[in-house]
Amino acid sequence: MYNGLLSKSFSKHERKRFGYGAFFGCLLIAMSICTVFKPYLGPLPVLNLKVSMAAGFKMLIIRDTSGSSTSPTTLGPITYLSEKNTSNSASPLLEPMAQLADENASIPASPLLEPITPLAEKNMSISTSPVLLEPMTQLAAENNASNSVSPVLEPTTRLVEKNASISASSLLEPMTQLAEKNASTSPSPPLVPTTQLSEMNTSSFPETVKAAETVMERRERPEMEKTEPVTKKTESVIKKVEPLCNFMKPRGDICEIKGDVRVQGKSSSVFLVSSQMSILAGNNNSWSIKPYARKGDQAAMKRVREWSVKSVLGHEEIPQCTKNHSVPAILFSQGGYAGNHFHDFTDLVIPLYLTSRQYSGKVQFLITDKSPLWISKFQAILKKLSRYELIDIDTEEEVHCFPNVIVGLKRNQKELSIDSSEYSYSMRNFREFLRSSYALKKANAIKLRNGLRKRPRLLILSRRRTRAFTNVEEITKMARSLGFKVHVAEASMDVSKFAEVVNSCDVLLGVHGAGLTNLVFLPMNAILIQVVPFGGFEWLATNDFGEPSKDMNLKYLEYKISIEESTLIHEYPPNHTILRDPVSIQKQGWEAFKSVYLDKQNVKIDVNGFRPTLLKALELLHQ
Repeated sequence: MYNGLLSKSFSKHERKRFGYGAFFGCLLIAMSICTVFKPYLGPLPVLNLKVSMAAGFKMLIIRDTSGSSTSPTTLGPITYLSEKNTSNSASPLLEPMAQLADENASIPASPLLEPITPLAEKNMSISTSPVLLEPMTQLAAENNASNSVSPVLEPTTRLVEKNASISASSLLEPMTQLAEKNASTSPSPPLVPTTQLSEMNTSSFPETVKAAETVMERRERPEMEKTEPVTKKTESVIKKVEPLCNFMKPRGDICEIKGDVRVQGKSSSVFLVSSQMSILAGNNNSWSIKPYARKGDQAAMKRVREWSVKSVLGHEEIPQCTKNHSVPAILFSQGGYAGNHFHDFTDLVIPLYLTSRQYSGKVQFLITDKSPLWISKFQAILKKLSRYELIDIDTEEEVHCFPNVIVGLKRNQKELSIDSSEYSYSMRNFREFLRSSYALKKANAIKLRNGLRKRPRLLILSRRRTRAFTNVEEITKMARSLGFKVHVAEASMDVSKFAEVVNSCDVLLGVHGAGLTNLVFLPMNAILIQVVPFGGFEWLATNDFGEPSKDMNLKYLEYKISIEESTLIHEYPPNHTILRDPVSIQKQGWEAFKSVYLDKQNVKIDVNGFRPTLLKALELLHQ
């Protein structure tokens, strides 16, 4: 129909010209459309999945063949790496991967790529889910704008920039070894996000969404991404432990050592041998200690041998074990004031009980500064605390080895006391232990009742040299008149025998001195009467016996003599400084005080003045 209309309106020549014009017009329109819309009509990226045929090694390679900038919305973290490298310096992480793409035919199988291998064999296409593309596009846009590191690669970036001195990075070691054709290692934890996305992109849609959410969560919490350098196996393992010795106790230092412990007597040394070097507080691996519980008393500590405690490595030159023990050991000194009955208990016996009772006899005692007299005196207690013969460690040629050694003794700050809030034992427990050790029969003092004719027993401690009663007969007569059965005795070296004497009494009377230490053998609720000499003994009397007696469930009475009851009035004139001003003598020091008021003074009790004290004792026995 159109040809008919055209033939009637135009000539043959005009129709031909019109056809050429229409053709060129259509061509011009087509060229204009192509020119204007060319950027939007570019070919879509083609994904080449190249699988190497090398034995045991398969790798998935994703390559953009478009020649244009690849959108990070298509390929996730791997494409984003390529884009970052076009604007920044080459990433150390991608260099090994590029080498792997070219050399994958000759590189042995790597466990790092095992998660990708089955995916390459099973599925040769990658899902381009918009749910995954959208968050990744945002990540790419934000990171390109701020030139920040991708959250997926953040741990890698930290390691490359900051850990240049680390010999074997947990991230770069597997990739570097693959690039150098060495044996492969396990996948690095920081690469987990990339690996997960590669797996998820070849799988189902829900898993892809989960992977994208994981990436976003890690980007929001970059501080959670932490990497720690891997320590080489050839390096010594270092651990931090507490110091072996405690020098903070006011009365005595103590070292508690566990492990391979070796004691060498001839060098006065204790070694803790370990295959691991310990970083101790203060960077100190050696200590010096005097194992006697009266720190601060220079006169006492001069008589104590000093020991060294050292923490050493096994490869150092150390003495080899010549005698092995399967039980713990306690090393302590019998120096100091050992031999004085008061110090025997407060510095040695009670601390030894505190330190060793936990082992129930299964402990070895190592004695330094050995005193045969002291050992003989307290043989019953030593046998009760330990089942083994004492070792005089100072004379030992052998090197004794133990699983646990305590150097020094635990001790309470107060004299003749145990702080039950700090230790598992109390003075009541200790006194029960003494009754058991010496088979003492009397547990409680007599309790007087009206109408009963039973008489309480009074023990008067006599002394020979100093601070002795000069009128014992008068005191005895007056006490008997009040209803006491009186026994006069002097403490002896036979502790077992004298302990029975003290334990049989209800009241103990004596002048301040070491003899009053026997109060530990008194029965419960018994009474201690301390006669305090002239010269300012109040502090000593209270701290040495007054306060400790209360912790032992004893009742305490005190009688302070007047200057007329002291024999010093017969040796010095009335206006002498010793009689007139004892405080000035105290200021001269302990030796000056002791030489006068302890060593030159005896006591003559005014029986009439002393009578109320004994009546008070009878009253307490009625309670």
